[in-house]
Amino acid sequence: MWISFTFFTVFCLSWTYFGFLFQEHHIRTGCGSVSVIVYGDQDKPALITYPDLALNHVSCFQGLFFCPEAASLLLHNFCIYHISPPGHELGAAAICPDDHIPSAEDLADQIIEVLNYFGLGAVMCMGVTAGAYILSLFAIKYRDRVLGLILVSPLCKAPSWTEWIFNKVMSNLLYFYGVCGLLKECLLQRYFSKEVRGNAEVPESEIVEACRKLLDERKSVNILRFLHAINQRPDITEGLKRLKCRTLVFVGDSSPFHSEALHMTSKLDRRYSALVEVQACGSMVTEEQPHAMLIPMEYFFMGYGLYRPSYLSHSPRSPLSPSCISPELLSPESMGLKLKPIKTRLSLQV
Repeated sequence: MWISFTFFTVFCLSWTYFGFLFQEHHIRTGCGSVSVIVYGDQDKPALITYPDLALNHVSCFQGLFFCPEAASLLLHNFCIYHISPPGHELGAAAICPDDHIPSAEDLADQIIEVLNYFGLGAVMCMGVTAGAYILSLFAIKYRDRVLGLILVSPLCKAPSWTEWIFNKVMSNLLYFYGVCGLLKECLLQRYFSKEVRGNAEVPESEIVEACRKLLDERKSVNILRFLHAINQRPDITEGLKRLKCRTLVFVGDSSPFHSEALHMTSKLDRRYSALVEVQACGSMVTEEQPHAMLIPMEYFFMGYGLYRPSYLSHSPRSPLSPSCISPELLSPESMGLKLKPIKTRLSLQV
């Protein structure tokens, strides 16, 4: 049933998933309804996630959370709050065309309403591309509510002419043809490297095939609204200089937003930020090469006094080892670990 509050309306559903109870909350905020999947022990610190365009927690973060080592690291230390852009959750109906189209700033403000509803203080944030932009904007506006940022192929500048035109093409496809085959190809090119997208001789990988099927569930009007917000986004470069939380940036070297991620890293305080580049990988490192995130995240969380359970601390499945990490990453500072720009190079055979 629907339960009314002064600022929120929430509808909760509960499931058991791999032995963990999780709930879906539909929270009514000042910018419309938003779906939040709560996964794990709510007594633990909070980690919120925000996906890229046309994605949700399943299509954007499933690979990372299905990686046993990463799941143990994250669920051992955090309760996960997966926030979906409006209308991007599983089974979402089409949003009424007459409803107000939120801006990027509206979406960032929506997050603070979600945090206030759950009674959360400062949180860890993890976002991918458009989601990374929304969380970065949120961190700039509400600095005291962010412990740290984990950003995957992030954006910070206003769209370039190339991106703006590409987004306009996708907008027209969505408006006239819906989630058609060509629109899906545009999105898959945005997410994945050519190595996993396949070609006439090599079939596309299972992760691309699964993502393609999940895109069929999205309503075109809902994607169009989020795309409009992202294509009208302001440049937040100057605001990055005010951030004092630690920031860990991942980007695939085949990502269309590789140069954006490098630009963003150059504007962050080098004392508290690190860059991890992943070879032969597109924008969605969380799905394409989630193991590449494991060791950098371990060292990142060590700065907060967090750790992975010892019985999984020497996983043979991890493609990285401590020797891949710059020793300077472990230098103590007043805020814990000192992060320096680093690169990881992963071969396709890993």
